Amino acid sequence: MSKSDSEIQEHLMILDNLVDDQELKDELQSLDDLLGELQEEEAAAPVKTPEPRVEWRKRDITGNSVYARPRSSRNQSNKADHIRKTDPPFIAPDTNCEVAFTPETVECFLQDLQHSLSESSGDEASPLETPKLLASSNWSTRQSLFSERWRAERPRLVNTAVAQENVATRICQQCGRNPAAVRCCDCRPRPFLCADCDVSMHTRHVLHNRDAMTAGFFQPLPPTTFVVDKALSHCVRLVPVEMPDKICGCSPESLRVSPGKIVAVVTMNGRHDLSMPELVCEACQATWTAGVADLNRSDYWPATLQFATVYATDVFFSFEEMKMAAPGLSCQAFLRMLNQRTVRFGRTGKISADSFQKSFFEWEAVRFEVDNICKEEPFNCPACTPDMLAVSVDGNRKHYRFKNAARSEEQAIFEGVFIAKDEDVKRFVDHIHNTTKHVSGRGVCGGEWSAARETSQRSASKVDEEGLELAVCRHGVLLSALNMYRGEIFAYPLYLQEKLASRQITFFCMDVTCKYWPYLQRVKWSGAYQDGAGLTLGEEVEQCNAFLSRIAVTTKHMSKAGRTDMLTLMAMRWNQQKFDNLAISLTRRYQKTTKSLQSQLQNLESMKAQLTVTASQLEDWVNDVKDWAEASTTTTTNDADALASRIEVLVASIKRRSQRLYKDADGNKGRARIRRKIREEKGHLTSVVEKYNRMVPITETLCLETILSGETAWPWQLPHSESVDLRTKRRAFDIIMSVRRLEEEQKILVAEMDHHWKSLSTRPDTLRELSCLFSSETMKNSQCGLSEEGLKGLQSIILRKRHQIKEMKAQARDFYLQVLSGAEDINFLYSDSADEYDSDYEISDDGL
Repeated sequence: MSKSDSEIQEHLMILDNLVDDQELKDELQSLDDLLGELQEEEAAAPVKTPEPRVEWRKRDITGNSVYARPRSSRNQSNKADHIRKTDPPFIAPDTNCEVAFTPETVECFLQDLQHSLSESSGDEASPLETPKLLASSNWSTRQSLFSERWRAERPRLVNTAVAQENVATRICQQCGRNPAAVRCCDCRPRPFLCADCDVSMHTRHVLHNRDAMTAGFFQPLPPTTFVVDKALSHCVRLVPVEMPDKICGCSPESLRVSPGKIVAVVTMNGRHDLSMPELVCEACQATWTAGVADLNRSDYWPATLQFATVYATDVFFSFEEMKMAAPGLSCQAFLRMLNQRTVRFGRTGKISADSFQKSFFEWEAVRFEVDNICKEEPFNCPACTPDMLAVSVDGNRKHYRFKNAARSEEQAIFEGVFIAKDEDVKRFVDHIHNTTKHVSGRGVCGGEWSAARETSQRSASKVDEEGLELAVCRHGVLLSALNMYRGEIFAYPLYLQEKLASRQITFFCMDVTCKYWPYLQRVKWSGAYQDGAGLTLGEEVEQCNAFLSRIAVTTKHMSKAGRTDMLTLMAMRWNQQKFDNLAISLTRRYQKTTKSLQSQLQNLESMKAQLTVTASQLEDWVNDVKDWAEASTTTTTNDADALASRIEVLVASIKRRSQRLYKDADGNKGRARIRRKIREEKGHLTSVVEKYNRMVPITETLCLETILSGETAWPWQLPHSESVDLRTKRRAFDIIMSVRRLEEEQKILVAEMDHHWKSLSTRPDTLRELSCLFSSETMKNSQCGLSEEGLKGLQSIILRKRHQIKEMKAQARDFYLQVLSGAEDINFLYSDSADEYDSDYEISDDGL
């Protein structure tokens, strides 16, 4: 019996439904089995319930959390509130409350928020969004993550480094037809060239670094080698210098370029042996060869006036910048780096160190003369002009020079510019000794302090100059210096004082004294206790020595002229860094001074409350400490007094030697001698203290460790009748003096900002007057040594300097307005990087 199509279709639908029902039942059964297994595993696994400190938070009718914070935590930052408000919604349990962690600190609170944010985002993330990874706030964790990423990427980087050395068959990226024969890394983004394109391109760009591809590997090529039929061939390449369009009255088409003498061209990529170009007129046989002026126009500097070697001026700039960044870098080390680059790029030849150094000094001399024409003052601080608050003078004995170093009779280029002439200093010292009836070897300080001894074993044996005596202003600007030959005698700072006397200096600071009293000297003479000194400590030279002492590693092996020139150059560049960062330095000083003043005022109020004293009582204590400091110990026939005086001298000597251990000696042998002397003096001190303790009451005995550990108020100086001891008065004295000095420092800094601002404001006027002077007909006709082209170039230099001053003035105005208006967060990011050795940004605890 046949069935109709409709019946067949109906039976098929019934069968499909049965199959679907069976599949659905099978899926449901498998899900039930899986759910049962999961429930059994969950029941079997131990559940660790956290035991956090909790509080219950309720939700309102809209489902938002109702925060019931204590009053002390209601002043949380808006940022934290914003984070809390933007948290993803949390699915509440069946009850109307939820459990929340109570953080103890802001950091823990932020961590909890990040943790809860990551958890909720993982629970409720949509399929179209991926949860964002939160950066760790821990530095070591971030570094570990970076290292892991690099480690994971390293195999791929190794493969890339190896693959790029593959010399595959490539098509020239210039003409697009011939196979490539040369790779030029300086012609990127199209480095691969065929032989013909290589010749046409690098006849003009001879200083490019090229590699041949014909040998199956990248073979470095010198500029005088090119590829012909897959073989290397020699050619002549010319030094890229500017050449005139005409050398005679003939047509320019008659000029022909021919190679001249071979010279060594030194760039930051090493040495290149090239030929100087020569122009010849075929019509009249006139010739032209490049001279020193032509080299200068093309930014080259000759090693000699015959220039068998020429240097790109970029090499000099780079050496100067590297010398400032690493003062201990020697000229030989820098040239070894250039020689290595010469070999790396397939060239040969060495660079002469003597020739390079002489050319470098001559190049700097020309720059110095140009600055002199523009009336630059490299050794005058703009913030200390016209009234200079303080000058600090100290010696640096690491700047000695060996007698067996290079000897030369040549005169230093910068003699007398920064370091005073030796004959002038000697004449002044002899005058002082004759006036004071000085006996050689029996100076006042020669018997006690090695720093001030007027005869030195070192200068009599292996060295010529023994060191440098430096004068520095409050801002670390080097003002003047002289060579020491006889130790730090008093005549040296006296010479610098006489030389700087015209600058209206208020305080002249030095650290060589006839008798050093540990606390007495500080109360009477330290900058922290001098009215009007502000935070001037008198130790500003030590800030400069962090830079200058590193230069001494190389200058001790130089000739006398080379040492003078190098130190003068580095001093000028150091001062230039100070001038460039002066606005930042003064601004940060003012900020830190303001914060320190607020802190000290709080300390003063706390002391008043703690000791229940009034301001007038504190003022009486200040006068008591000053009276104690003024009272000098007189020599008597009492044995105890004599021993006390001897103890003070020995303690001061031991402390001074320990503090200057690394200043006075730069070698292990020198430091060993000082340590041996310290041990001898400690032995003497021990015996003297024992004698003294046997002669005084037990309440006034001394302990050796105590008197050497810090500042000591000697028992014979302590009062016996008052209820308040001298230590308490000294503590109050220190806080009051700190408040007064900080208040003075604020006023001083405002005055220095005003000086700096006036200097920046008047400098453009000076440059404008110079511009008018050099553009006048009188100057053009005068014998000033400058040609008409030179005068035009000088106008451009003046214009550039005016532009630089304008930028510095805008920067200073921005900083000073912000800091004086009370702004706390000042953006220093857009300014130049701060000086590495500039400690103006930090206020020492000694100054508070």
